[in-house]
Formats: sequence, C-alpha cells, structure tokens
Amino acid sequence: MITSQDAASIYEVPLMLEREGMAQQALELLQLPQRSPDLTHWQTIVERLYRPTHPIQIAIVGKYVRLNDAYLSVVEALRHAAIAQSGDLNVRWINSEEISDSNVDQMLAGVNGIVVPGGFGARGIEGKLIAIRHAREQNIPFLGLCLGMQCSVIEWARNIAKLNNANSAEFDTDTPYPVINLLPEQQDVVDLGGTMRLGLYPCRLAAGTLADRLYGQEVIYERHRHRYEFSNAYRTLFLETGYVVSGASPDGRLVEIVELPSHPFFIASQFHPEFQSRPSRPHPLFQGFVQAAIAMIAPEMGDRALEPSR
Repeated sequence: MITSQDAASIYEVPLMLEREGMAQQALELLQLPQRSPDLTHWQTIVERLYRPTHPIQIAIVGKYVRLNDAYLSVVEALRHAAIAQSGDLNVRWINSEEISDSNVDQMLAGVNGIVVPGGFGARGIEGKLIAIRHAREQNIPFLGLCLGMQCSVIEWARNIAKLNNANSAEFDTDTPYPVINLLPEQQDVVDLGGTMRLGLYPCRLAAGTLADRLYGQEVIYERHRHRYEFSNAYRTLFLETGYVVSGASPDGRLVEIVELPSHPFFIASQFHPEFQSRPSRPHPLFQGFVQAAIAMIAPEMGDRALEPSR
C-alpha cells in the first residue's frame, strides 16, 4: 500500500514515494526486473531547497499577478535556479498597472532582481516600462521574457535612443517609431494565426556576450509564442547607442536576445526560456539571473553569474 502523505514541497514527493516502495511495487506488478534508482542528485536538490543560505527577493512585474499561477512556469524556473545556488527564493508580486514614476522606488525597494514576463495586450505596459527603466538605472539584475524583451526595447528607444513615443505596433498603431512590429511580409495578413511564431526555433549567439557565456554554446534552441518582432529598421540605431543583440536567428534576421554590457546583469529574450527549465537542470538565463541577484547581497558570488550552466 502506498500512502499519500503531505509534503512541504512537490519536489520531495519522489523521495517519499521511493521510501514507500512504489517503484519496486510497480516493477513487480509489471513483471520487470527489480532495480534501485540512484536518487542522490534529487536528494541534494531537496536538501538545498530546505536549507538555503542566501535569501533573495525577486520582483515579478506583470498584469496577471492576481492569479499567480499565470506565471507558474516563471516562478518554478526561478526556484530551480535558486535551489542550485542554495538561494531562498521570495517572490514579490508587482501589478504593473499600479506602478508609476512617483511610487516605483517604494514598490521595488529592496528587491535583488526584476523579472518582466510575457503577455499580450496594452494593459499595464507603461508600468512595465517604468520598472525596466528602474532596473536599468539602479543596476538591479533584470530578466525580460518575450513581452518583457519587447518592453525593454521600447524603454531603451524612448529614454536612450530618444525616439519619443516609440512603441509596439501591437499597442499603438499610430506610433511614429514602431520599434516592435510585424514582419514586412506579415503586414497584410488578416488572420492572426498566420502571424504567430510558435514552437522551437534555433538561435545563434554572438561570441563574447553574456548570453554566450551563460549558455556556453554557439547555437541554442528555444520555444516561442509571440506575434511581433524587434523591427530591424531600428537595429543600427540601437547598436550605436549601446544595445547589444547577443542572439539572433541563424540568418541574422530575427532578434532573439538583447543585453546591456554596461549593466551588472540585463538580458531579455524573445523566447520563453522558462519552458525548458528543470529542477535538476536550471535554465542558463535563470541560473545567471539568480546568481546575479544573490551577488547583490553576497558579492563573492558575482563572478559565478558569468559561468555557463552545467
């Protein structure tokens, strides 16, 4: 008989079931040879989860925060990276519709890192831009995911590239500077399903960049779910003003990762890295982000933020 005991974390459940002999009973029922699994690595994960040494507070700035499960994959990817670094993850939920220039210092006071995750639609965008500017100017580690990457592009366009009223064509069809837009061949597509980039796509990383150091490989494959892209009409201006395109499609046409080399840790991806994170294999971008966040309170961890994920 297998009991179903309560567990403080879902990650402890495999160890509990093993102690109950579930694997042996399943093998016996299926008439398969008995063998004992090596759960040493999983035991280490659970031990680190329950005995963290570095408390970190990460702000997730989004518009669906009233239903935290909307960002569940992001939270778990952060947790995977925190476990690997013996970090005690505390998430501060920030409603992007409530952020303003007058309260951003208060709302983000004391955080060790800021994440702006994905989403659709114009609601809450201005608050996300304010949070991103705060992260950039206050040297707080920043990770942008999908829409978060697009918002980082808009923020840079407005405040550094001096493109007043720059925006995404998704949010403002009349913007004079659509730095995020549909691809030229998609402009006349009426059926929105025909413009969605969905699924696994390759990305080539630029040598010597933060993305290159975190991944430790030249070509990566990541999952996408978005419609609008970085507009290449503005790529030269962004590069001239200090932005770095550290990841692009193999043909160089589609911008996939952007970063700021002048910042302690500022990186954003057009794809969703959280979809490929695992408890035993934290995603490189989350790994580096959490390392950088810990380095804010434990400076000796700083150099580790540049190590490839293993």
